[in-house]
Amino acid sequence: MKKIINHIAIFICSVVLLSGNSYASPLLQNGTEKYQCPMKCEGEKTYDKPGSCPMCKMDLKKIVEKKANDSKASSVKVVGAMMNVMHKGELFATMDIDTIKSKVHLYGLGPVEYLKGEIMIVDGKAYKSTVAADGSIAMEETFKAKAPFFVYANVDKWKEVTLPDSVQTIPQLESFLDQTTKNHSRPFAFRLTADIDHCEIHIVNLPKGTQVHSPEDAHKNQKSFDVKNEKAELLGFFSTEHKGIFTHHDSFVHIHLITADKKKMGHADNLMMKKGTVKLYIQE
Repeated sequence: MKKIINHIAIFICSVVLLSGNSYASPLLQNGTEKYQCPMKCEGEKTYDKPGSCPMCKMDLKKIVEKKANDSKASSVKVVGAMMNVMHKGELFATMDIDTIKSKVHLYGLGPVEYLKGEIMIVDGKAYKSTVAADGSIAMEETFKAKAPFFVYANVDKWKEVTLPDSVQTIPQLESFLDQTTKNHSRPFAFRLTADIDHCEIHIVNLPKGTQVHSPEDAHKNQKSFDVKNEKAELLGFFSTEHKGIFTHHDSFVHIHLITADKKKMGHADNLMMKKGTVKLYIQE
């Protein structure tokens, strides 16, 4: 009887000791507690312990299992980080666009590796713009492109949102999106079709061998082009949490524009859309 009591006592003590040890969590014991970069700089790679992403240095976040009906889960994916390009000079590719060409209803944007052009994917069609030898825009429909950072999403449903006529510029659009999507899953993709009064787009065109240590270095020799009185489609990604990742440090949006005739495409800078012609669609 005494031996039985001793065994019970040892068992109880073991349980108490284990319950006080953080490594005894059933979640950890089962190996299901994982951490991941919120930007998915390394794709779907996970870690067993908290820490920081080796690429963008953001804190790893615990992966929370998503329910099948969780409509709040954003499908936006990010590879690489703008800050690594602009401040660390990491111009090499972290994303081969060809690896995602089979994805349906694909939308995405980013620069070409070594900052030698721009990439835009619209509903599964990929476009690359570069600066030709004569200074004009060279357009190509192709998935044969690589990017130092890239943001993309598969969007099979878009919700049209009524946009006030007063929203004609990028700052006005950014403010409108921020105010009207507080309860929307973020980050998210958005599209616009519009008649463009005028817009300045740029294509990065970094000379070979240039060392990059700042945004100013990264934009050396970039070429700007004017789009005037043309129909165009704009694709953008919105987030308040991704500055330096896929948006610049002073913006919540990253937008590329492509003209209806597919002869011009680039990063949208100064924009003025014609009143009454703009249609805005947000990723559901």
